[in-house]
Amino acid sequence: MKKIIGASIHALLIGIVAGALAGGATNLRAENSHAEQVKEALKQMQADAAKLGEAKLDGSKLFFGTTKINGDYTIVDGLKAKFSCTATFFAKKGTDYIRISTNVLNDGNRAVGTVLNPQGPAYAAIAKGEAFYGPVDILGKKYEAGYEPVKNSTGETIGVYYVGFLLE
Repeated sequence: MKKIIGASIHALLIGIVAGALAGGATNLRAENSHAEQVKEALKQMQADAAKLGEAKLDGSKLFFGTTKINGDYTIVDGLKAKFSCTATFFAKKGTDYIRISTNVLNDGNRAVGTVLNPQGPAYAAIAKGEAFYGPVDILGKKYEAGYEPVKNSTGETIGVYYVGFLLE
């Protein structure tokens, strides 16, 4: 009888551990699916911008070819429609990156004019000309996000592409 009870407890414990591991794997898969969605949406954003032409900065105005991105929501709204994500173009101004085209909302309005958090991990990566992928806080909300530098013809970072999926 003791052996049967012992074996049952052992089997129960194995079941609990296996269930916990499977639940963890499910959460990991959910996070990875967002990570893949971020990469796919960001590639689409870059492709849509590239169709317009080469990136250039004129003062605080970001252009792709002859299309001024400041205040033009065609690409960011198209990404929202296709991927259900948030998207932003930032233009470099001094050491800051300013939102110039976005579907991120702040108090019900587009968050145009707000800055990329200079204390955040995305800013640190972009400042080195590198991409950042991972969880971030944007205006008080958690997102799984991707940031890639927008570079001009000489390789200088002149802006930022952003795509994110709300985690809350």
